[in-house]
Amino acid sequence: MDNFYTICITSAFGIEAVVKRELFKLGYGNVPAENGTFTFKGSSLDVARCNMFLRSADRVYVKLSTFDCTTFDELFDGVEAIDWGEFLSVDGQYIVNGKCVNSTLYGISACQSIIKKAIIVKLSKKYRIKTFSENAERYKIVFSIVNDVATIYLDTSGDGLHKRGYRDIVGSASIKETLAAAIIQLSVYNPDKDFADPFCGSGTFPIEAALYATRRAPGLNRRFDYQDWKTFDNTVRAKAQEEAENLIRRDIKPKISGFDIDRKAIQQSIRHAEKAGVRDLIHFQCADQKTFSSSRPYGVMCTNPPYGERLLNDKEVYALMKDFSKTFNSLKDWNLYLITAFADFEKAFGKKADKNRKLFNGKIECRLYQYQGKKPNKND
Repeated sequence: MDNFYTICITSAFGIEAVVKRELFKLGYGNVPAENGTFTFKGSSLDVARCNMFLRSADRVYVKLSTFDCTTFDELFDGVEAIDWGEFLSVDGQYIVNGKCVNSTLYGISACQSIIKKAIIVKLSKKYRIKTFSENAERYKIVFSIVNDVATIYLDTSGDGLHKRGYRDIVGSASIKETLAAAIIQLSVYNPDKDFADPFCGSGTFPIEAALYATRRAPGLNRRFDYQDWKTFDNTVRAKAQEEAENLIRRDIKPKISGFDIDRKAIQQSIRHAEKAGVRDLIHFQCADQKTFSSSRPYGVMCTNPPYGERLLNDKEVYALMKDFSKTFNSLKDWNLYLITAFADFEKAFGKKADKNRKLFNGKIECRLYQYQGKKPNKND
C-alpha cells in the first residue's frame, strides 16, 4: 500500500459525536462526518492506531476509488481501473460485499459478481495467471453504490471493532461493546466516581468502564485483517501495540461493580473480565437489582435491562422498571444512563428523563434515557 491514502471510519447512528471526539483525541483534528463516516488522509500506522484505539467506531476502511456508475460495464471498468496488485496478494481470499441505495444498479449479488470478476481480470494481467487459489489471507472488499455513485473500500479491521477478543460467550441480552463504550463516554463517568450496572448480563458495561478508566486500548487482545496482508507494512501493529501498552494507567483502581440475578451471567462476566485483563478491577455479584445500595454520592449507572423483544413481556418489563426506579431513587446524586427498546419506560420509571437520544443496538431501535444527578461540590 502507499504510505498515505484515504482512511474511512464508520460509526453507528447516534454516536457520531463520540467517534469524532475520539479521533480528535487521537490527534486527527476536527474530522467531519458524512452519513456516519469520517474521512481523512493517513498512513499505514494511522490505520493501525485507529483499529487499536477507537472504542466506539464500527470499522476502519481504506477507500480505493469513487466513480459514477449506472451500468454493469461502468461498474466493471471502474473496479478494474484500481491497481489491485498494490493491495491484494496473489493467493489471498477476496470477499466482496456491499449495498445499493437509490441507484440504477440494485442487485447485490450481481454487483458482487461483476466486482469480483473485475478484480480477477486485473490481477490476472498483473501476475499473468488464470487460476487463483484464494487460500491465504482474507481481503474484504466493500462496495457502496448510492445515487449512482460507486465507492470501493478495503476493510482493514476484518471483524467489527466491537469484537474486542474478550467476549467468547454472547448472552441473550447482550449490548455491543462499541455501543457500551460510547454510552460510557457520553456519561459523566470518570475513575473517581463509582460505576455500577445492576443488569450486567455478560459484563460488557463494567468491562468497558474498566478499559476506559485505565486507558486500555480496546484492540490490544485481538487481530485485525491488515496484519495478515503481505502488501501492508507489518511493523505498524507493533508500534500501535507499544503505544497502547505505554498509555495504560496501572495505578488506577476504579470502583466498578456488576450485578445480575442470573448466576450463569455472572460467571460469564467473570470469564470475560479475565480475558480482558480487568478482572481485578471489577466486583461481580449475583444479586437482584432491588438489593443494590450505595452510601457514596455522584456515582454512575450505565445499564441495558431486559425488555420485551429479548427476555420479558411488556407487563413484566413494566413491573421491573417500576421496581428499579425505587432502587435508583434511593441513591444520592447518582447519574443513570439506561438503554432500552421498551416504549413505556418513562411511564414505568415514573419520571421523565433529563435527556434521551435514539440509538441502535444492532438492528434494534432503542432510546438512551439520561438522568442527571447533582454535580459534586469542589470540596467533595
